[in-house]
Amino acid sequence: MFEGLFKRTKYITVNPSNVTYEENSNNEDINEQKPNIPNGMWVKCDSCGCTIYKKDLEKAFLVCPNCNRHFRMNADDRIEFTLDTGTFLEYDENMQSCNPLEFPDYTKKIENQQKNTGMKEAVITGEGTINGKKTVIAVMDSRFMMASMGSVVGEKISRAVEKATNLELPIVIFTASGGARMQEGMFSLMQMAKVSAAIAKHNEKGLLYITVLTDPTTGGVSASFAMLGDIILAEPKALVGFAGKRVIEQTIKQNLPEGFQKAEFLLQHGFIDKIVDRKELKETLSKIIDMHTIGR
Repeated sequence: MFEGLFKRTKYITVNPSNVTYEENSNNEDINEQKPNIPNGMWVKCDSCGCTIYKKDLEKAFLVCPNCNRHFRMNADDRIEFTLDTGTFLEYDENMQSCNPLEFPDYTKKIENQQKNTGMKEAVITGEGTINGKKTVIAVMDSRFMMASMGSVVGEKISRAVEKATNLELPIVIFTASGGARMQEGMFSLMQMAKVSAAIAKHNEKGLLYITVLTDPTTGGVSASFAMLGDIILAEPKALVGFAGKRVIEQTIKQNLPEGFQKAEFLLQHGFIDKIVDRKELKETLSKIIDMHTIGR
């Protein structure tokens, strides 16, 4: 009468050499009864610990719905959500680094980065429209050697600025970098001056340059073109600075304030103009460009 009404209980036997699953009847494969959840469906927010369905996170522009943490975004996705669909024309897409100092294993490391990211280098440049306004854009991608600034990164950004100058267009640069690329030594450091000089010529023509500081923007990039924008925007809680916090504290023998080098701290002390949530960024850029181009 009661046959099959109650499920048989499984238990675990712990053995000093291994762990085995046993049943008091029916030798079913325990693996067949585990839920089949594909890898990568869920993402954990490192800031608040919230577990987020990956597709929901993508719809929210990679922003945590619980704590508003802005996850790092790759260059292709930034271009897609910033520019009008189908308007992007890439510059210098096949330019890639050589090994000017014959640094050991540098060529192999570049090849591995290209394979893993699908990018030739740590920045993508080109032109497109933002709500119908033609604009030159450069987007750095921290997946590629932490967007360290080598000779190709500097050259591509310089060429993009020069193109904007010649076409009399505004330029928007999304910065993200761990600093200069040590494998290229002085060639890397030279890019700071080269990009800054190109921006100065762009400025002499009265053209608009907007920087968007994303997490992280550090080292030589923050010490040069990242802070030269006519308008400097930042994403919430982005890390922005030159040297690391511990290095500064050890040098000056003092403890730094809470939140030092975060975007909010920089805004409070006048280093940047505005912190903008990612979902509002395209509209904000559009309004700034509209105001600057009135009467041109």
